[in-house]
Amino acid sequence: MKLPVFPAYATPLDQAGWWAVRAACVGVLAFLLLPILVIIPLSFSDSSFLAYPIPGWSLKWYQNLFTSAEWARATKNSFIVAPAATVIATVLGTLAAVGLSRSDFPFKGLLMSLLIAPMVVPIVVVGVSTYLFFANAGLADSYTALILVHAALGAPFVLTTVLATLQGFNQNLVRASLSLGETPLRTFFRITLPVIAPGVISGALFAFATSFDEVVVTLFLAGPEQVTLPRQMFTGIRENITPTIAAVATLLILFTTGLLLVLEWLRGRKR
Repeated sequence: MKLPVFPAYATPLDQAGWWAVRAACVGVLAFLLLPILVIIPLSFSDSSFLAYPIPGWSLKWYQNLFTSAEWARATKNSFIVAPAATVIATVLGTLAAVGLSRSDFPFKGLLMSLLIAPMVVPIVVVGVSTYLFFANAGLADSYTALILVHAALGAPFVLTTVLATLQGFNQNLVRASLSLGETPLRTFFRITLPVIAPGVISGALFAFATSFDEVVVTLFLAGPEQVTLPRQMFTGIRENITPTIAAVATLLILFTTGLLLVLEWLRGRKR
């Protein structure tokens, strides 16, 4: 490891502070990550209980995961709901961000607050209110209700990410395109969208992760045929805890880590 080179004016107290801050950061990261990482070895245990020390090693819980009809159905539902919700959230969030960045009108701040409200409203409140709404509409226990609510939860992430990207966008490019006779729609797809694409993709990844990991709204809105992976895990923890849940958690950790690595790669390309 390359040691830091301190400026000539740095006193021993400054250097000690530098090391103390970094030690504190490492401690906080370890505190946050170790409870997550400790579940991974349990997924390879041959014991029927989630317990340390691990008596032996086995892949039987992964085999059980891939051969179980319940887990297969939950996986299928997650990969139906999350991509569909992501597409809707990305389209709506991007359009809202472009509109808000180009216009100045009364109560713009209030509208922005309403659009990002799903990020701050307690998720239980969202679950209860959406259940009552869709139950009256006859759409409870349906993919439609689940996808629409997950899209509403993910859209604010797209909105804020694309708005941040548009802060550095040169609007003169749009004006030049329009002055040359291009239509607003073609200008958006040929000028605006390619420039803000990293922000759009980043927001879409956040929306996908939000939908894929969501459990509270799913408990209210999903019927037996719409059970997703997080809800299946919740049911398993409540009724019958087995290391299969640890296997699912391990795969979800790897999947989420992959999404974050893609996000960082996109940010690097944007810079």
